Amino acid sequence: MAKNQNFRKISFVLGGARSGKSLHAETLAKTQHTLPGQLIYLATAQIFDEEMQTRIDLHRQRRGREWVLAEAPINLVETLRSYDHPKNVVLVDCLSVWVTNLIIGGHDAATERDGLIAHLAKSTSSLIFVASETGLGIIPDNALSRQFRDDSGRLNQMVAEASDDVFFVTAGIAQKIKP
Repeated sequence: MAKNQNFRKISFVLGGARSGKSLHAETLAKTQHTLPGQLIYLATAQIFDEEMQTRIDLHRQRRGREWVLAEAPINLVETLRSYDHPKNVVLVDCLSVWVTNLIIGGHDAATERDGLIAHLAKSTSSLIFVASETGLGIIPDNALSRQFRDDSGRLNQMVAEASDDVFFVTAGIAQKIKP
């Protein structure tokens, strides 16, 4: 994608845990970013323990100072709206964590998902979404895990449908699977 683009683009990066999907998404975002627009990293993770803090710190160090950090563990659409501008590139990392936060917090994941999909049709920013592909493993043995798999899978399908391009990342190698 040329650095002088003036149109929005939606990209979706899927992969397994620790597959390199965030790094690939960050590279896409830098490629699409133009000045004077902002390069925004919209994090959905919440820090519950020291291990998560360490992971977040490593991500921050890798990204550097050119990124604006926004946090939206629950209010994703509201936060996306606040950064909506044709010159902005917003990377959302990660939808799977967002779904987890919604379920654990007792929110209606389907309503939130539908709100996000509706926002995609109106957004003027270029958007890059990261998510874990959760449907490649075994069938979960409990209702909460099955709910997560189902909600996450539905969201992934809907975001992929709305996206201009979709990548699947395995072992740090990105394969473009759409278009």
